[in-house]
Amino acid sequence: MIELTERAAEKVREIASSESLEGQGLRVRVVGGGCAGFSYDLYFEEKVTDLDEEYESRGIKLYVDPLSNQYLEATEIDYVESEHASGFKFVNPNVKSSCGCGSSVSF
Repeated sequence: MIELTERAAEKVREIASSESLEGQGLRVRVVGGGCAGFSYDLYFEEKVTDLDEEYESRGIKLYVDPLSNQYLEATEIDYVESEHASGFKFVNPNVKSSCGCGSSVSF
């Protein structure tokens, strides 16, 4: 199961509203790349495929493909803001290591 924090759900709703994407789900993926091997990808999508797992967290639909699903089990997605950066932060208990900049992980 993948969970959004309340702060992340609020940010998703804010982005969906500002971009006229209300009603779409949030695609959550693990993709190959980055110095540690994998990185996370988020984007809005209108429909789920037959192979996807569909979750709902805090009123937000989440679509996850089977390959990504195995890496994202028990992951929490938060939204953080600081002086230097802001963005979605994945708290994933399945990660074995990450790169120095924190943008890619290995499982």
